[in-house]
Amino acid sequence: MSPGIDGSAIDKVLREAVEAGAVPHVAAIAADRDGIIYEGGAGARIVGESGDPVSTSTQFRVMSMTKMVCTAAALQQVERGELEMDAPIDIYCPEFADVRVLEGFDGDQPKLRPAGSRATVRQLMTHTTGLGYWFWNADLARYEKVTGLPNVVPGSAEAFKAPMVADPGTQFVYGISTDWLGKVVEAVAGKTLDVVIEEGLTGPLGMDDTMFRLDAARLDNCVTAHLKGKDGSWRSAGETLNQDPDWWSGGHGLYSTPRDYIRFERALLRGGELDGERILTQETVDAAFRNQIGDLDFPAEIPTAVPRVADTLRVGPGFTWGYGLLLNTQDIPGRRRAWTGAWAGLLNTHFFVDRTTGICASIYTNSLPFISEHEAWKLYVDFETALYASL
Repeated sequence: MSPGIDGSAIDKVLREAVEAGAVPHVAAIAADRDGIIYEGGAGARIVGESGDPVSTSTQFRVMSMTKMVCTAAALQQVERGELEMDAPIDIYCPEFADVRVLEGFDGDQPKLRPAGSRATVRQLMTHTTGLGYWFWNADLARYEKVTGLPNVVPGSAEAFKAPMVADPGTQFVYGISTDWLGKVVEAVAGKTLDVVIEEGLTGPLGMDDTMFRLDAARLDNCVTAHLKGKDGSWRSAGETLNQDPDWWSGGHGLYSTPRDYIRFERALLRGGELDGERILTQETVDAAFRNQIGDLDFPAEIPTAVPRVADTLRVGPGFTWGYGLLLNTQDIPGRRRAWTGAWAGLLNTHFFVDRTTGICASIYTNSLPFISEHEAWKLYVDFETALYASL
């Protein structure tokens, strides 16, 4: 365990965010290579129903923070020579050959065409397949509305019939690529994704509270998703994830606690090893923290298509993508250094691993919409700023 830091300024940031109604509750944690240096929380687990305070041992839906875990599982297969990154996806999942490109509508009739090339496993890891999400792509939102196709969150296998919105390799398009990557991992392993991740990652790292389905005790320790009413108060929306889905989602399916997930972050910070357990080689981790999309642009802004689900994402210029990680190519004054790896989850969880400074951190609430600019996003920034000022 590291000696820790004076976390009073961070405590104040968390407390004031809850008191101001910016978030319903929040837990945050930070660590260096040797152990936890800060942990704190504020607010109730279920606003108006449970007075239980949230802490770094509370269960949260980490949603798209699942993606880096699934990506790590795939990278383990690559290291073992079981998975070829530049192989077409349909080699492992033949049904992928049926995925088409949506190029617009004729009235309410979608216009679909074959993809310009066969998408690869590497493109799944880098979100360059052309597969998107409905909440950040108006054409996909319209496609789901006119066809009745479900999105991936309800857990129906029908969601894999969603089309691409660009040809493979031509654009960075954030979406369901990691869900497909999970299916590839399963095909290679001959096991379901929950088993692969437990055997290769969460088990070795001692992440006993990270899983796709919670047992009764852990469910009683879990926050619920929260929505803000017209009066500005938060209310519970209950459970948001299907407890009996058709498949375990590599894109959004995990539950975890801040204390559990920080172990995964620390393993990345330490080059793939933690407490004597190596999950990835140093070379693989280094590659994950390098630009893997070449000259393709990571969008400075991704406009919302469904505001009640996600706000417009505005990261600004100077960002790129590695394997499962958003990378800032320049230092952010008073905050993370260049080539920090990070990502977030739809219900407003966020993590980053700053290998230059030697720290990693994450912050958790479960609320919608995602990254509300003056609420959750501001809290992310305030937390990070207070953390770096305390080092």
